[in-house]
Amino acid sequence: MVRENYAAQQAKIEKEIGKLRKRAELLQTKRRKPVVATIIRSMREYNITPEEIAAAFGKPARAPATAVRKGAAPAAPRTKRAVAPKYRHPDTGETWSGRGKAPRWLTAAEAEGAKRDSFLIQ
Repeated sequence: MVRENYAAQQAKIEKEIGKLRKRAELLQTKRRKPVVATIIRSMREYNITPEEIAAAFGKPARAPATAVRKGAAPAAPRTKRAVAPKYRHPDTGETWSGRGKAPRWLTAAEAEGAKRDSFLIQ
């Protein structure tokens, strides 16, 4: 009996899901119609052909005008460069470049009264 109840509930839920999907598709179609009409109106206004749209749609996105200069070679992707360490913990040997948030070992040492300069790498 429990199995039949489960199967009946599952069938009911799947039927409801199907109805909701159909409603969602109908709503999306309804919302898209005015957008398509606006696009077609604009295409007619500016004498744009479907072939021009297809060609433009197939092109990759252009970089902003400020990023690329005419005649300039494309820039190489930026890579992070390692920064030489500036501070070293005398006991553990941990290092810090001096950039970003100070590590815990350094802030703890400063809280105990040590000077940051005492951890400088010579």
